[in-house]
Amino acid sequence: MAKIKGDFDKRNCKVVAVSVDPIDAHHGWIKDINETQQTLMNFPIIADPKREVAALYDMIHPNADTTATVRSVFIIGPDKKVKLTLTYPASTGRNFLELLRVIDSLQLTAKFKVATPANWQEGQDCIIVTAVKDEEIPAQFPKGHRRVKPYLRYTPQPNK
Repeated sequence: MAKIKGDFDKRNCKVVAVSVDPIDAHHGWIKDINETQQTLMNFPIIADPKREVAALYDMIHPNADTTATVRSVFIIGPDKKVKLTLTYPASTGRNFLELLRVIDSLQLTAKFKVATPANWQEGQDCIIVTAVKDEEIPAQFPKGHRRVKPYLRYTPQPNK
């Protein structure tokens, strides 16, 4: 995460970690992260050694043992509402590029009446939401559109 934190900054996102280790242990973890990942830790870590926050928000994978770390990721919007939660098993690394893709989609769909299809990437076509009537499309999507079904209408990404 430290290596790509700048990508989150560009999207006006703040990164924070929650750890069930005490603060003193964080110094060792930060040293290890910096050494093994050839980076410098550049975001805050919140200590939750009593696991109060982790338990309250189900942040530890349900199949994990008692020594497991927090495995959940939350994307919280500017409106303070949770937009996405993911809980990874301890055996699976987190996909930070997927989180960036989700943030791009969330920011795009908050501004335009579009949805992003499966595996959508920045710059690809979007789906016009069904709340937009056919006669409204030319004004809202001047780049054009492609109609596959009445409910499935694609348009170039509006902000590109």
